[in-house]
Amino acid sequence: MTSESQRLYVKGKHISYQRSKHVTNPNVSLVSIEGVNTPEDAKFYLGKRIAFVYRAPKEVRGTKIRVIWGKVTRTHGNSGVVRANFKKNLPAKSFGATVRVMLYPSNI
Repeated sequence: MTSESQRLYVKGKHISYQRSKHVTNPNVSLVSIEGVNTPEDAKFYLGKRIAFVYRAPKEVRGTKIRVIWGKVTRTHGNSGVVRANFKKNLPAKSFGATVRVMLYPSNI
């Protein structure tokens, strides 16, 4: 038997906040999911959980790794980008950082 690890998430990138020409809305983050290029493909990920995993300098409860959880709420535009709401807004320094789009909760 081979012990292959199966990932329960798909990689994505935190692109930006939802914005207009002059005003940004940090309550809504835009996430580009790997391999998703159309709004029809992005609909599969609606309701899925997103984790932004990062390292902090201070150790809390025996680990320096922290997580900010969020949820995919709807699609955005015509290129497969999705909107996500996080429990605490993602920091602006996370633009371009990798997020994990979990494959649960499943609706199939």
